[in-house]
Amino acid sequence: MNARKNRTVVYHILVCLFGLVMIYPVLWMIMSSFKNSSEIFQNADSLLPTSFKFSNYTNGWSGFGGVSFSVFFKNSFLICILATVGTVISSAIIAYGFARCNFKFRNFWFGCMLISMMMPFQMIMIPQFIIFKKLNWVGTFLPLIVPYFFGLPFGIFLIMQFIRGIPKELDEAAKIDGCSTYGIFGRIILPLIVPALITTAIFQFMWRWDDFLAALLFLNKPSRYPVSLALKMFSDPSAQSDWGAMFAMATLSLVPIFIIFICLQKYLVEGISTTGMKD
Repeated sequence: MNARKNRTVVYHILVCLFGLVMIYPVLWMIMSSFKNSSEIFQNADSLLPTSFKFSNYTNGWSGFGGVSFSVFFKNSFLICILATVGTVISSAIIAYGFARCNFKFRNFWFGCMLISMMMPFQMIMIPQFIIFKKLNWVGTFLPLIVPYFFGLPFGIFLIMQFIRGIPKELDEAAKIDGCSTYGIFGRIILPLIVPALITTAIFQFMWRWDDFLAALLFLNKPSRYPVSLALKMFSDPSAQSDWGAMFAMATLSLVPIFIIFICLQKYLVEGISTTGMKD
């Protein structure tokens, strides 16, 4: 018993130390949001500021070029919410088709979907830019939203694996009761895959919130910038950068993700842990 308790104590100490190492950069950023720009790098080894400078938050919130950070947050929420809703709806429909419907070349299209999931964005960003340029979408939010209404490979794969864990006997019983394919999906499958849908929504919201490259590629007006791109504007190589304001806004940008993760972590764990189940 004593040996088991000692191992438990040592285990928790090591986990806490490892967790502290992992979270230290975030704590450093939060504390740096209360420092002067000069103090941030002169006393980089010190976590606590000599005096708390709350004006970094007001200066950062005022933004730049006459555009405040309320506009950037509004743009980010608009992009993330619409892209997430489109991803969840389209991915669920496509995943149901792969998991339950038999159609010609299903394995071929599933392989193409897996290949697209492994393909980095840098390989397709030039063809995408050319297409969206011809559609006159460059400079609008459409390139950052519309593609996700046609499915996300990660979400499709995650939801499809979840559906495969649902017994097919439920589908057969629903067919006997007169349900169509769409009725089975809406009344039987959809309520049972809520954890997978929420897991997909969490990941998609986080990825779109942190997306910098796509916003940099398709948006060309500061009034349309999301938070991820607006933070970069605080760094000016030709002048003195307001690092305190940048860290302050970076700290605020973590709040939505933190709240979503805390509120929905139960569904996130359930969605990931049951994805590998097969019928």
